[in-house]
Amino acid sequence: MKLSLLLSILFTISLTFQIAIAQVIDQKTDRGGVTVDDNGVMRWVDNNEEIKGFGGNYTVPFAHAYRSANKLGIDPLKAIDQDVYHFSRLGLDLYRVHVWDTEISDSLGNLIINEHLNAFDYLLKKLSERNINYVITPIAYWGNGWPEPDESTPGFSNKYGKNGSLTNANAIKAQENYLSQFMDHVNPYTQTSYKNDPHLIAVEISNEPHHREEAAKVTVFIKGMVNSIRKTGYKKPIFYNTSHSVHLIEDYFKANIQGGTFQWYPTGLGYQKELSGNLLVNVDDYNIPFDASIKKYKGAKLVYEFDAADVGKSYIYPAMARSFREAGIQIATHFSYDPMFLAYANTEYNTHYMNLAYTPSKAISLKICSEIFHNIPMYKDFGSYPENSSFDDFFVNYEQDLAMFNTEEKYFYTNNTIVKPKNESKLSHIAGKGNSPMVNYDGTGAYFLDKLEDGIWRLEVMPDALIIDNPYGRNSLDKKVAVVQWNKKSMEIKLKNLSSNFNIKPLNDGNMYLPKITDGKFMVSPGTYLITKAGVKNKWKASDTWQNIKLNEFQAPESSVDKTYLIHENVDFATADTPYTIEAKVISPDTALTVQVQVTSEYNWKLIDMKRKDGFNYTAEIPRDQMNKGFLTYYIYVKSRNKVETFPAGKSGFPYDWYFYDRTPYKVRVIEKEQPIYLFNAQEDWSDLSYSWWSKESKLIPTDQINESEYQINVNKLFKKDNENLNGKVIYDYTVKYYVNDKISHLRKQLPEKKTLIIKARSINSETETIQVAIVTKDGTAYGKQIEIGKGLKEYEIPIIELEKVKTITMPRPYPSFLPYYFISKSEKPINIEDIESIQISIGPGLSKSKLEDQHNIGIVSLMLK
Repeated sequence: MKLSLLLSILFTISLTFQIAIAQVIDQKTDRGGVTVDDNGVMRWVDNNEEIKGFGGNYTVPFAHAYRSANKLGIDPLKAIDQDVYHFSRLGLDLYRVHVWDTEISDSLGNLIINEHLNAFDYLLKKLSERNINYVITPIAYWGNGWPEPDESTPGFSNKYGKNGSLTNANAIKAQENYLSQFMDHVNPYTQTSYKNDPHLIAVEISNEPHHREEAAKVTVFIKGMVNSIRKTGYKKPIFYNTSHSVHLIEDYFKANIQGGTFQWYPTGLGYQKELSGNLLVNVDDYNIPFDASIKKYKGAKLVYEFDAADVGKSYIYPAMARSFREAGIQIATHFSYDPMFLAYANTEYNTHYMNLAYTPSKAISLKICSEIFHNIPMYKDFGSYPENSSFDDFFVNYEQDLAMFNTEEKYFYTNNTIVKPKNESKLSHIAGKGNSPMVNYDGTGAYFLDKLEDGIWRLEVMPDALIIDNPYGRNSLDKKVAVVQWNKKSMEIKLKNLSSNFNIKPLNDGNMYLPKITDGKFMVSPGTYLITKAGVKNKWKASDTWQNIKLNEFQAPESSVDKTYLIHENVDFATADTPYTIEAKVISPDTALTVQVQVTSEYNWKLIDMKRKDGFNYTAEIPRDQMNKGFLTYYIYVKSRNKVETFPAGKSGFPYDWYFYDRTPYKVRVIEKEQPIYLFNAQEDWSDLSYSWWSKESKLIPTDQINESEYQINVNKLFKKDNENLNGKVIYDYTVKYYVNDKISHLRKQLPEKKTLIIKARSINSETETIQVAIVTKDGTAYGKQIEIGKGLKEYEIPIIELEKVKTITMPRPYPSFLPYYFISKSEKPINIEDIESIQISIGPGLSKSKLEDQHNIGIVSLMLK
């Protein structure tokens, strides 16, 4: 305690000076209290308005993010400044975090004043300056290590662990003590205690507690926590996690909480690579089976965490926000926003990836989500997919990877679009990436165009960004998964309010670039600019405040392209006597590049220029006379002013140079049109399977054939009782699913000629096993057939014409597990084999009641179309 007291005194002295010079940028609104009405809606006490909010989780004050800042020589407080500014640009007005109690408490629950609490206090101050509200979860129960080993921390969570913290009397006493001290804590930056902070709108007691005790004891436990918070004088809503141990839902509310918190990971967690395919069916419905209990107790609902994990696309997030509003979710926070200084490596949570600078399209989609939570009424029903792809002023499109918000005043888009704004004359806010009828931009970063007054706009342009490695795999601070580059790129603004005759003046510090405009077109570099229509008098200064920012504010990472990066994966198969298109992304410190493909086929070789399509994308077509049955091999050359680099080796020089020792080329099997097209090969593809649940007994085993293996599915029971899944349904099913897009996208034109689906499989123990083999198309509709397989490994043929509509299993399986197991497509269209996106193999459909409780064991070698 002496050390804690000394630290407290030192921090108080240092912070007094910082508080004295702090400038409040924003119109801070002290709205008073928050209450929950009889309909379970949080409202501001002083004006009875419904509370609205959307934002994100962010963790710089704690754990891995804080340690990484120190390792990289980054001031955590400056990092907070950068990221909170980006929150404001994305329209985020809500923040949530599970506080790492283990870093700011001792084993008795006493609050420790240290560098973590100081950074957290600073963060809350900066959020409040931007008028961003927050929901705080004071107890995380986690160690502070992830993804590193846990440190030896002083807190009660480290001493007792999560299970002990929920049951041990001393641990419970420590938590009650901690909660009281936490709420009483006075933030030295705001001079306000947490309990009285006008921007704190709710408290969630703890993060994902997972209760396993009897109901009455759980209620007593929660009541103790509620009372510890209430005795401090805190009067706003208290929430408890209702995504876990949901069989106790009514017992939670008996403890005098005002609402429940939810999560949603509709694509599971930890796939280790980017998921492909149309995942809108996974987010079609956020159905809460126990919603009647929440309404019975007049409880409010908020989402504390959600993400489409391992998804690199932007289209999916607004669809999730829509489903939340349909379910009556009032406010929500995404998990988790990567600090800008750390996003190059994505080490904090590798299954998630979100940052304005590094994932611009996804970040703009969060801006659209915020608009959904502020404009779509709770419980408004938009039907099911695909009809709900367009809802009010919002639109999502999987094939274009596009999400849009289009009103008379606002026009936001995540990728190239040709959709016109509803009323250009009233347009005031544009945000996007790529091209639109309003802005053509050749860069890959996001941009914002905001009307300050008639004829005067503020332009903000982020640097170019490119993902160069798998961000969802095993990451490290020593490994870049993405880079940014500051370039001058062409932009054209087509706004009648500016006409084609306007002036541009740089605003941000250090920006001396003055673009030259020709008919509304100009070259622009990253930064902020004031755009003034010719003849309009400008009174705005760079330091002026507009909404919750200053005009000259700008935050972006420095250029990080230290070498040439080429991103290209060759396909497994291509078709003979058919032109074949090669695509690659290339970024280099030298922007004057020539990219070429050297093709070798039999004893011929050909050098083909790759043309720059847009951004960092290059493409070339291999002519049909080079596409002979056999193997196509090729290298890609990147030529700059000073050198030549050959890929896939990524080394200087040509492969025919005497010193060039890594001459392995890209290699593609070229097959005749009549040959089968493989959809799944167990030996190569088994690790990319999704499944109903992980089975440790399932495994890959070699067969007696060379280069052949079977994936053995061993399931002890087809139904497992789950306290997290109280939807009243008993589903006997075990399914594995494999997405085939990457394998067959270039072969789609050949698919209509295929008439038979062939599976090579066997029953391992029983004489026969009944399985359902299905094809899932891009609209989420599944077409399948039940077959019986015997003990001997053999090929089973299924005529495509015999496939009938069956239930689509939503895969990967979501968290929480009470969400729908099936997607029921309303499509009545016959199967279009060209639209195939995945295959699913199920054990359960067609089984007799006597076999539902049996153990099931099958082996799968391959699936192909013939």
